[in-house]
Amino acid sequence: MAIDPTARVADGACIGEGVEIGPYCLVGPRVVLEAGVRLIAHVHVAGVTTIGEGTVVYPFASLGTPPQSVHYRGGATRLAIGARCELRESVTMNTGTEDGGGLTKVGERCFFMVGSHVGHDCQVGNDVTLANDVVLGGHVCVGDHAFLGGHVAIHQYVRIGEGAMIGGMSGVRDDVIPYGFAFGQIAALIGLNTVGLRRRGATRAEMHQLRRTYRALFWGESVFADRIEAVAAEFAHDRLAEKIIAFIRAGGKRPLMKPRGRRDADDRGDDEL
Repeated sequence: MAIDPTARVADGACIGEGVEIGPYCLVGPRVVLEAGVRLIAHVHVAGVTTIGEGTVVYPFASLGTPPQSVHYRGGATRLAIGARCELRESVTMNTGTEDGGGLTKVGERCFFMVGSHVGHDCQVGNDVTLANDVVLGGHVCVGDHAFLGGHVAIHQYVRIGEGAMIGGMSGVRDDVIPYGFAFGQIAALIGLNTVGLRRRGATRAEMHQLRRTYRALFWGESVFADRIEAVAAEFAHDRLAEKIIAFIRAGGKRPLMKPRGRRDADDRGDDEL
């Protein structure tokens, strides 16, 4: 353990083996820094916060501060950051709210670039990348291996599926299917994240089946609910298709994102009719 003399570590903080706390860092009394964590300099860690083994946090990051919610009542809600993450300069992450489950959780091996923000009660999977200035509203769920481009803004309660990609400068207000590729000022599906799938070892046959799944779901002529059931039956043993169907069936508080112009009459809100 190495703590710079200018740092301030409160009594009660739990500091693991091999932790490095650099100049002018502030660590609160209910913080847990697991083995090998590195706080480079000027890092503020507060609240009931755990930072996983080997995670590196760069200057001016602020972690574990209270949620930006008018409904927060001052409870000891938590922030948990997984192992071997990298949090670059000025990253911010808030604890959860009492009504949202009380926990903001980040998985392992995630990469948060400069100025990215994880709001209260978010659930971020493993191997997720947030590029510069990405902001996640409260209660957002991001699946494993998702990639969010620079300056992306995610509306509260949105779900981003496993392996999805969001192009830079996009505003996302609807749920994005696993392996989807979304883009636009108000984002819409424009295809599949085939590059990400190839990098993670998807075979040519799997990619072909996934394209068939996508076309059947979003470009068929029947009612969308019927298309879901038809795809579920046709691709019952395809691992990628099964994840998309399970994601759609699970539902959430936000609508499902579709290609522009392909919203069905049976799932439009009153403001879209």
